[in-house]
Amino acid sequence: MEPVSLRTKRLVLSIPAEADIDAITAACQDPEVPRWTTVPSPYTRQHATDFVELVAAWWADRAETVWAIRKDGVLAGMIGLHRITDHPHGGEAEIGFWGVAAFRGQGVMVEAARAVIDFAFDELGLARLSWRAVAGNIPSARTARSLGFRYEGTLRQGLTSPRGRDDGWVAGLLASDDRAPVAWPVL
Repeated sequence: MEPVSLRTKRLVLSIPAEADIDAITAACQDPEVPRWTTVPSPYTRQHATDFVELVAAWWADRAETVWAIRKDGVLAGMIGLHRITDHPHGGEAEIGFWGVAAFRGQGVMVEAARAVIDFAFDELGLARLSWRAVAGNIPSARTARSLGFRYEGTLRQGLTSPRGRDDGWVAGLLASDDRAPVAWPVL
C-alpha cells in the first residue's frame, strides 16, 4: 500500500522520513517514551534510521501504517496501526502512539488518533481496533477513553518489550461504536 497522509485542523500526519531522524532520536531520549513503549533504551540515531526504513517496508506490505505527527512542521509524536489483519467480516488492528514531551496535554494525540481511527474504519474497512498499554500508563488510558475505546481488562504479563514482560491494559473500539468518551473502571 502506498503511504497516505492525513490532515486535521492543526496537524499533518505523514510517513516518517529521513528528515525526521534527528527529531525522532531527540524525542526518544525522554525516559517516558521507552518507559511505556517498545522503543529501545538507550535510543540511538541508528535506531531512528532503521525505524524510518522499517516503516516504509510496513506500508508497502500493508502490515502496519505509521505516521509522524507534525504540528506547525515540528515532530509532535508517532501514531500507527499495528498488526493489521484482514477478514471477510472486517479486519482489525492495534492503535499505538507516543508523544513528544513539548506537545503533551494539548490534545494533539486525540486529534491525530481520531484521524487514524477514521482512516482505519472508513478507508481500510476494519471492523475493530484494539488499544493496549503497560498497566499504569494513565495518559494513554485517558486518550483511549476519550476516543471511545471500551476497557476490556488486564493482560497479566501480556505485553513484552526490551524491559521484559509487563501487565497490560486492553480496550477495543468497533466500527459500529459511538466514539464519544466512555467511563472506565478506576485503573
